[in-house]
Amino acid sequence: MTKTISDKETLRNEVIEVLRLQGYSTTGDSFYIENADATAIRNLHIRARAERINQNFKFIKSATPIAKKYMLDSFDLEVDKIQPRLIEVKSGTQNAQIFRWWNLVWWSLPHERAYGRQMRFLVWDDCHNAPIGLIGLQSPILCWNIRDKHLGITSAMREYWVNQSLNAQRLGALPPYNRYLGGKLVSMSVASDDVRYRYQEKYKNCETLLMKRKIPADLLFITTTGAYGKSSVYNRLRFKDSKICEFIGYTRGTGSFHIPNSLYVSLVNYLKENGEKAERGWGSGPSTKIKNITKSMRLLGFKNGNKHGIRRAVYLFPLAKNIHEVIHCGESPVWENRNLDELTRYWKDRWARKRTDNYPHDKLQFSKEDFIRGVKEDLRQCKELFSNN
Repeated sequence: MTKTISDKETLRNEVIEVLRLQGYSTTGDSFYIENADATAIRNLHIRARAERINQNFKFIKSATPIAKKYMLDSFDLEVDKIQPRLIEVKSGTQNAQIFRWWNLVWWSLPHERAYGRQMRFLVWDDCHNAPIGLIGLQSPILCWNIRDKHLGITSAMREYWVNQSLNAQRLGALPPYNRYLGGKLVSMSVASDDVRYRYQEKYKNCETLLMKRKIPADLLFITTTGAYGKSSVYNRLRFKDSKICEFIGYTRGTGSFHIPNSLYVSLVNYLKENGEKAERGWGSGPSTKIKNITKSMRLLGFKNGNKHGIRRAVYLFPLAKNIHEVIHCGESPVWENRNLDELTRYWKDRWARKRTDNYPHDKLQFSKEDFIRGVKEDLRQCKELFSNN
């Protein structure tokens, strides 16, 4: 059954209203954001984040006591005694609850469902028995021009090399560690030997989804993006004499974050009712979602359906010293060999102790009681946002 004109106009008006609430302006066949500074970008994510919070409202409330149990006040943190360990998060465990809780409540960029190969880690402080930060890794977008151009990956071999990489969807420090530049420690940890070894163990017998072939279980590189342009965390991130990561350019400003999940469901149904193919579920990742948004928005009269206009900085973490030679000359990887204990000592000397000694004390303070009160207020505001619309 084909949508009637009135149904089409209803859905189009719903899209316009959702875009407007996020800060976009619309003119006929397109939408745009006038001032894409950091504040405007955060405002763009408010509605999508509130939607995720409301969808997980009961979980957040029930898991808050667990999260609080493993939360530090800043005056309980002794920087010199921080002892990080990577805990791979398994479904159904308390660690999974802690990871999910922080993933939902801490970041202004809303939590997105992970696709394909996935690895989640808590960067855990064994000394203080508290989480330092989160690492959430997943399969990267298959076709990504900025990455492929930088590494010289051709379309013929794209699947082979991209399936030896991961993308960091979530990468950052939690309070109070973030006040001591813990984000740099977490970012260094993602490039550690621990992550590479665990990837090799997990995927050593897997085959690719599209070509059904086995490839080396080597994690050659990791990519991530800065949500608000270039990141002070990733810039000049080094270990001894080598760069941990490198800035390789900006995205084109395309994606799906501007379309909340509830609206996406309506767009997919609209495609199906108009006889269009619209895959969802297992095996249809972020690229499929973007295609569905593009097609449905075009049917509704928008020419820039997947072009939200927010260009993000892209960073690449090479785990092999000779990554270009591996890809182009068939060389075996020469690994960076980054031990987590050595990375931690370097982080303390280079950043953490200086922050402790030189930064205003009031800027380092963190109260878990105040934070929990803030989370409860955040839950209330998120629920109110949707009840008023």
